[in-house]
Amino acid sequence: MPNIRLTLWGVLAAILFLNYTTWLRDYAPPAAPVEQTAAPGSVPAKPAVNSLADSVPQTSSAATAPAAAAAQAAPAAADAEVSGTPLHVTTDVLDIGINLRGGELDRADLKDYPLRKDTPNIPVRLMSFEPPPTLYLLQSGLTGGADEAAPTHLAQWKSEQKNFVLAPGDNELRVPMTWTDGQGLNVTKTFIFKRGQYGIGLVYDVKNEGGVPRKLASYAQLLRHWEHASRSYFDVETYSFKGPAVYDGTKSKDLNVESESDAKYSAAISNGWLASLQHQFVAAVVPPSGEPYQYQLQVRNNEYLISATGPTVEIPAGATVQFHEELFVGPKLQSQLAAVGRNLERTVDFGVLTVLAQPLFTGLNFVHKLTGNWGWSIIIVTALIKLLFYPLSQASGRSMAKMRAVGPRMKQIQETFKDDREKLGRSMMELYKKEKINPLAGCLPTVIQIPVFISFYRVLLESVEMRQAPFLMWINDLSSRDPYFVLPLLMGGAMFAQFRLNPAPPDPMQAKIMQFMPLIMTGMMAFFPSGLTLYWLTNTVLSIAQQWRVNQVVEAEAAKQRS
Repeated sequence: MPNIRLTLWGVLAAILFLNYTTWLRDYAPPAAPVEQTAAPGSVPAKPAVNSLADSVPQTSSAATAPAAAAAQAAPAAADAEVSGTPLHVTTDVLDIGINLRGGELDRADLKDYPLRKDTPNIPVRLMSFEPPPTLYLLQSGLTGGADEAAPTHLAQWKSEQKNFVLAPGDNELRVPMTWTDGQGLNVTKTFIFKRGQYGIGLVYDVKNEGGVPRKLASYAQLLRHWEHASRSYFDVETYSFKGPAVYDGTKSKDLNVESESDAKYSAAISNGWLASLQHQFVAAVVPPSGEPYQYQLQVRNNEYLISATGPTVEIPAGATVQFHEELFVGPKLQSQLAAVGRNLERTVDFGVLTVLAQPLFTGLNFVHKLTGNWGWSIIIVTALIKLLFYPLSQASGRSMAKMRAVGPRMKQIQETFKDDREKLGRSMMELYKKEKINPLAGCLPTVIQIPVFISFYRVLLESVEMRQAPFLMWINDLSSRDPYFVLPLLMGGAMFAQFRLNPAPPDPMQAKIMQFMPLIMTGMMAFFPSGLTLYWLTNTVLSIAQQWRVNQVVEAEAAKQRS
């Protein structure tokens, strides 16, 4: 019993400390937000002097020095008007800006995802050429020899038009641009957009009409500004990992740009991908399967650049070669991520309890297809989980009901042996044995529910499908806290009712701690997503109903035995 008391005090102290530190962190004066005011047709700002924006990956054939990089930018004075304005690409789900300097994606607005619930006309801007802290680019190109011009992300491309729109009824939109070195090397770079999809195809058609062979390698990289940020368990925006990640064909790895070892990450990988992660959204590059790509992370000042460079391919004179990669720019929709392939859905991070969280999400998603409401889906799945653990809960409930029935006898033993703890413990154990009561049985359902609770939290945290999802009345976003704290208060009331329904713990100090648990849980859940509070409330109400019924059955059995 002393061990149980010590454990409960430790848990209580940890919860109180966590709430206190989180309150101080989450309610500190916020930094002034940076407005994203760039218009679709505006010219990208010039990168910072010491930026990684001009970094071209090295190939096995040559190092790319700054002088060579400058040579790779072929002159295009005749097309100054067209090249000075980004291409504007519009599909049913994306609004994209493509800079003709390098053909890089320097703006990506997600049309179906408002930045905030109260501003539905302002979409999430995933990629941006604006200066820090919003700098976020997807760069791509072909790199070659040190003293040869090549269509890198520093080269100047040409396009016959500036606006591309996915027409009604069309399922695909191609955005081509061309480049030539003037010596017979002609390249067409094409972005391929599909209706309803955030996956983007990238294809290079290379023709060597010169008299000598050429060597080129394809690469793609993500450049992003980063700032150190403390992660808060109660703030879904800061708790999720934000930064670069790679998949090596077997497992995924988040790279900490503040770690000396991760900041120098370099590896040869086949069948992998690289990504820049953030809460519920991702930009990723998926190279062709079976080809060894060199992955590398560079960190300079407050920028990181994660790149994947393919093998060098020799293009004989008169030959044609095609390079290609798959890109993804958008929300972490598991169905679309899986469709891109290569386990890209692993960018949805459910943590160490993925083995529970993934089936949980699958179940919620299935029920949502039937109900059309994520709140009702949470309630129904909670009921199904409760049904799954019914035998265990039933056995626990019977043990708790028996403890309630022998409560007067337990109190009498405590009064009799209050000065002799050894005899008190022995007498209590004899009573438990005689009445076939397991005093720890009531804890088992709660202990088993803890992994499910954490899994629910991770699903609500990471699943963009539930982002800004409404339930009923004032609950207009299940992924954020209840704005009026109604659900936490209802949950606290239900927990108090459950405490009153169950027998009091035999240890007085333990009983006092348990009395405070509804209040503690109410304060803690006030800062959690309302969907998680809805799960706990539903589970508690179902537990009350089950325990009430079990108490009735046990009391009826006891009355029958007495008669």
